[in-house]
Amino acid sequence: MAHFAVLGTLAVESPPGRWAVLRGARQRTLLAVLLLNANQHVHADVLVEALWPDVPPKSYASNLHTYLSRLRERIGGLRVEHGPLGYRLRAEPDELDLLVFRSAAAEGQVAARAGDAVAASRHYRRALAQWRGPVLAGLHVPRLDADVARLESERLAVFEDCVDAELTAGRHGELIGELQAMVTAHPLRERPAAQLMIALHRAGRQGESLEVYRRLRATLIDELGVEPGAEARRVHAAVLRGEDPVPRLPTAPAPVWPVCQLPPDTADFTGRDTELAELTEVLGSGSGVPVAVLSGEPGAGKSTLAVRAAHRLRAQFPDGQLYVPSGPRDLGDVLADLLRALGVTGPAIPDDVHARAAVFRGRLTDRRVLVVLDDATDPEHVRTLLPGTPGCAVLVTSRRRLSGLAGAHRLALGPLPDADATRLLTRLAGDRVAHEPADAARIVAACDHLPLALRIAGSRLAIRPHLRLAELADRLEDEVRRLDELTVSDLGVRGSIALSYDGLRPLTRRAFRLIGRCHNLDLPAWAVTALIDDPGADEAVEELVEASLLESGGPDETGEGRYRLHDLVRLYATELEAPDGGGLRTVLAATLALADTASARLPRTVPMPALAREAPAQPLPGELVERLLARPERWFAAERANLLLLVGTLCELGREHDALLLLDRLSGHLYLQGHYADMRAAYETVLAAAGADRPLAAVAEANLTLLRHTRGQYEEAAVRYRECAKELESYGDRRTHAWVSANLAHCLIGLGRAEEALKTAADARELFTVDGDAAEPVWVRAAESAALHRLGRVGDALAVDEGTVVLARKSGEPRQLGIALHGVAWSLLLSARATEAASAISESVALLRTTPARSALAKSLRTLGAIEAFRGRRQRAVEAFGQARDLAQELNERPRELSCTRAIAASWIGEGRAAQAIPVLRACLDEFREMGGRPATSLTSLVLQQAYEAVGDPAAAAEAAAETAELADPRDASAAALRRALLALTEPA
Repeated sequence: MAHFAVLGTLAVESPPGRWAVLRGARQRTLLAVLLLNANQHVHADVLVEALWPDVPPKSYASNLHTYLSRLRERIGGLRVEHGPLGYRLRAEPDELDLLVFRSAAAEGQVAARAGDAVAASRHYRRALAQWRGPVLAGLHVPRLDADVARLESERLAVFEDCVDAELTAGRHGELIGELQAMVTAHPLRERPAAQLMIALHRAGRQGESLEVYRRLRATLIDELGVEPGAEARRVHAAVLRGEDPVPRLPTAPAPVWPVCQLPPDTADFTGRDTELAELTEVLGSGSGVPVAVLSGEPGAGKSTLAVRAAHRLRAQFPDGQLYVPSGPRDLGDVLADLLRALGVTGPAIPDDVHARAAVFRGRLTDRRVLVVLDDATDPEHVRTLLPGTPGCAVLVTSRRRLSGLAGAHRLALGPLPDADATRLLTRLAGDRVAHEPADAARIVAACDHLPLALRIAGSRLAIRPHLRLAELADRLEDEVRRLDELTVSDLGVRGSIALSYDGLRPLTRRAFRLIGRCHNLDLPAWAVTALIDDPGADEAVEELVEASLLESGGPDETGEGRYRLHDLVRLYATELEAPDGGGLRTVLAATLALADTASARLPRTVPMPALAREAPAQPLPGELVERLLARPERWFAAERANLLLLVGTLCELGREHDALLLLDRLSGHLYLQGHYADMRAAYETVLAAAGADRPLAAVAEANLTLLRHTRGQYEEAAVRYRECAKELESYGDRRTHAWVSANLAHCLIGLGRAEEALKTAADARELFTVDGDAAEPVWVRAAESAALHRLGRVGDALAVDEGTVVLARKSGEPRQLGIALHGVAWSLLLSARATEAASAISESVALLRTTPARSALAKSLRTLGAIEAFRGRRQRAVEAFGQARDLAQELNERPRELSCTRAIAASWIGEGRAAQAIPVLRACLDEFREMGGRPATSLTSLVLQQAYEAVGDPAAAAEAAAETAELADPRDASAAALRRALLALTEPA
């Protein structure tokens, strides 16, 4: 038998104890509509409108049957009937929480009419306990909006009926908190306001009762222009006279059991579904005395989640729920309060703490009671408050992890996910959050996704309707003001963090301030130890982790543990007094030296010269350095974000040359892995900081131009290369000038200006010679070869490439040899030696697969595809082009990605899918035109012409042919070979 739930997130338990997962949105929608109309017929038109709100597909009837079949397969025991009146899901009253809710509410009404207020209250509470959150939370079905609103109204009405019954029964003291939350959530609803007035009046709080009426009247007049109704006015008059507005049942001694001390559940609680499920499963297991410890950084919402979980578990602990806001309170006082709540008063409460604990355990013997210990600080205190017999459970919240509490189930509470954080902000601040999503996202990020900070930000927006989200986001993004802005009424992020900080030992406080001074996203373990620079560093770190002020992460790529402060915690740390010691200088020096050594151990793939400088001194032990840099690419991967941040920090400190040097070392890794966006942002930072230092600015600009070139912005890159070359020449920087000239030559080849490219490559070769570089860069020779191909001088190009292979084989470096073999393979193909070309390119691909040079591998794979296509091996060609395209896409190398996409689209023409190829080819053509690449544009027009001819569009084919002819260069041997390869792919398979 399956059990269903709609009063909250949609949930299905089938079979018992196993929760079914419905992954398809339409499956969930179909089930939701049927469940909200359980035991009633739902016309097919209603289901179709719910599933396809806009336009249903032509096959909607068969699709509907398919979805129903899948639901039956997924949910054992699902009973859905189909007849002339539509579809009906049959459910017994105890199989669906909605039916349980309505049945219990009806029983409450019967008891109320019979005058039994206590029984009525019990039935109403059982009905309300079915609600776990908003109806179908997380699933929006426009067709059900009216039904959802109607159900919410039903819930409010049952709550109000329940309050009436409990007021009649004299339980006003327990209702005040719930009613205050209800009035806050529904300020225009008069009945709960009147009930709150009654409860407050009975509690001796006449002034507050009258204030509720004043606020109600002001709100109704401001919002609706009306006075409160007769019932609210009657209650107001009775309070003014000092009379009880509602007759009560005769008072009798209240039984001890059950007892509920829980604070009211938070009405706008959002998210944490996974954590709630975990807590309820652990604490409701029924075996032994389960203990769950909920820890997390300040402001993570530990107490709120604990209260929500405790309310959800009330039915499983019928004897009661005890709530202990322990904090720094004396343990004896806490036990005395608990004993009084359990009926032990006066002289019966022992003086000794241990005796009180024994009496406490005795009162809980064989009872089913949930004990909530909120903000516990000491494991020993928690042990003292543990019940002694099975049936009870304990839920502990703490800023500390309470690692000394053996046998406890631990749940660390982190920030909210994006969706839940945004939803919480929306519930607090209203619909304008959805209208300004970008600014809302900024607020969520500045609040570090923490519920406390989000609640403060949302409250500020709620009480100031004219405060724009963008304005609040701007304030919060100012790190100097952020903690000041995150304060409202008695809530404040700063105070929450301060409570945790104040409980630390002196050395740990100093360690906290030191770590806060680092702007890193996270820190490796060696850096934390070097920062603290004290024999007790390990103990200080453990205490920070235990206090949930420092987050400990798993090992990074180098095997080193990582630590980080959440943003708001870090901001608090920076407000504190600056610590003494040279740990920060040690970490900075060690990081710069590590980057220098790691870069020297990686192949230099970025086509720019490495900046020359004497290796910096390394303060770390040699053994540690070797362990960290055993795989230098892994160290760069682990520290990439921190190194990029450090480049900006060095610029802010006026150390632009150190920043440029660090970035130069890091660029070897970034370029190798295709992290071009990171390179661009960092070099722009250095360029902005260079100011009047033009030599430094010229180097930064040269690297930025290389990145434009890589993205296919050939025209702009060519102009900027020339400007950089002139500037570098004037400064006498021949090495950088030589590399810039070589890069310009490659750029000119892409633009179809082969003669100019050949001359520029010769200039670059001369510059390298003048500079005394014994080994001419392969990059220059590759440019010469490519230019010679474009000019039809295939023999000369082959001679250049064969010379490059000889040099590369002598070097014994796989990457250099793989790149050289790529060049000679293409020259061999153009020399009508296709078999030798295939052998060379296959060796190139095999070699490059053993290296981290993914860009070079993508280039060789693309050439392998062209050679195989040239030889008529379609399948192998398409596979190689596909691998090359995927690599180029990962590396964000757009020109290469487009050329591979063009070849794959050409193969579609041969497979009879020309219509599918046309839009892809047109998109490629548009981008190649924008880049200014004449050869690439000409070849793409050629393939597009074949596609138009295949679909029978002669006019479009003629237009494409004209562009092909206009841009083609008859001397271009490379283009001729590619033309033949692409045309071979367009032939019928």
